[in-house]
Amino acid sequence: APAAVMAEGSGGAGGGRGTAASALRRWEQLRRRAATPWARGLLAVAAGLGLLYAVLRVPVRLRDGLAAVTVFLSTLTPKFYFALTVTSSFISGLIFVFEWWHFRKYGTSFIEQVSVSHLRPLIGGAENSPPAPAAFAVGENETSRQNMPECKVWRNPLNLFRGAEYSRYMWVTGKEPLTYYDMNLSAQDHQTFFTCDMDALRPSDTVMQKAWRERNPQARIKAAHQALELNNDCATAYVLLAEEEATTIVDAEKYFKQALKAGEMIYRKSQNCHSQSPQHEAQLRRDTNVLVYVKRRLAMCARKLGRIREAVKMMRDLMKEFPLLSMLNIHENLLEALLELQAYADVQAVLAKYDDISLPKSAAICYTAALLKARAVSERFSPETASKRGLSTAEINAVEAIHRAVEFNPHVPKYLLEMKSLVLPPEHILKRGDSEAVAYAFFHLQHWKRIEGALNLLHCTWEGTFRMIPYPLEKGHLFYPYPSCTETADRELLPTFHEVSVYPQKELPFFIHFTAGLCSFSAMLALLTHQFPELMVIFAKA
Repeated sequence: APAAVMAEGSGGAGGGRGTAASALRRWEQLRRRAATPWARGLLAVAAGLGLLYAVLRVPVRLRDGLAAVTVFLSTLTPKFYFALTVTSSFISGLIFVFEWWHFRKYGTSFIEQVSVSHLRPLIGGAENSPPAPAAFAVGENETSRQNMPECKVWRNPLNLFRGAEYSRYMWVTGKEPLTYYDMNLSAQDHQTFFTCDMDALRPSDTVMQKAWRERNPQARIKAAHQALELNNDCATAYVLLAEEEATTIVDAEKYFKQALKAGEMIYRKSQNCHSQSPQHEAQLRRDTNVLVYVKRRLAMCARKLGRIREAVKMMRDLMKEFPLLSMLNIHENLLEALLELQAYADVQAVLAKYDDISLPKSAAICYTAALLKARAVSERFSPETASKRGLSTAEINAVEAIHRAVEFNPHVPKYLLEMKSLVLPPEHILKRGDSEAVAYAFFHLQHWKRIEGALNLLHCTWEGTFRMIPYPLEKGHLFYPYPSCTETADRELLPTFHEVSVYPQKELPFFIHFTAGLCSFSAMLALLTHQFPELMVIFAKA
């Protein structure tokens, strides 16, 4: 019996294998027959008959559909057409208003942005991702780095006092002059410059570490007073009170003088033990930052209170004592004070030192150089006379200096010529951006007005710069191409009630034109339907 079962099982398995093999043979025979020419011709005839049927059948369906639509339209009244056109005009008008608002606020079309970021991946499109920036090789020259446009945010060297200036502006106008992004950057600067790892050893410095991280101004001021209760010689506590609690420049100067006394004492102690450990070196760097900051702000207080020669002396001494801290741009404070003294020879000497090809430029450097060259010819300059006799060598140099300055920052002339209103400068600026233009014009407009004819020369020549750089985002003339990221950063730095200057001016997106045309066309149809209902119904049916 077992032998019979095994024989039956083996027979069943063999039958299954035989069936599969026969099916495979039949498939191969069918494939070989389909590959013959007569089989291919038969398939082509069948495909042609199917296509002919579709071609003959579709018009019949289209005629039936058109007949149904005609019957439906014949039953519609003029009121329906009027309601339809009014609704279409209203909806397209809302879309147009939203598109315009989005473009004014963010600089892009909302519909275009959504279609690029969401719809294109769905339909299989792929955005062209920009190539990753290549790393600089070791030993590559500085010129290649300068050719890379960047949108680095810098501390404003002439930033105002929060308590004595920014807060008073807010009390009077009810408008917040500083953005959250700007104040957050300042908080990061304070934590970087005024704290170190050794603060944990001194309770007052530990309190100040928390104070710099506080968002509420009153909480910061309260923490500064607590630090002074623990240590009456806490320099950073006096700095915070001078910046935020003092409501006048005189009060701020008193606090800074106390900070200077405490800071010098701590700085001398740090110098004596800075070589003991890396932590002591970090403490010396922190104490150096505090001392330089206090001396600079004291010089700015003297400048604001009218003691300009004293301010100039303090700035010169500070630059001699700490020559390696040129990245703080103290020379820009010195330039502004010397211009107020009308010491133009000293201004030229400072420019000769800092207007160097290896140093980063600024609007203060470029426009002050243009102002000095314009001063030599502006008093006798006349556009009519210059067009007749041509420009002299001095006038050509002045015009070229203005073109150089405008290429570096094209936003400044509108503020100097008072074509745009000024606001209080932010605590951080973007070089070549609108924020830097606001900061420069806020302090230097008076110096341009003081020199007779300087603004007239600027007015006659500044727009000629744009003829030399028709594509500023692709190629510059004297500087690297204008960065395309300035608008976004400036909107973060400048208050919302200020209209950010955009360069180069962007063309209106297609969808704004489209929605405006659609709204106008729908409104026109609605008006015609209201005035001539019978005629428009006949036109719609036709």
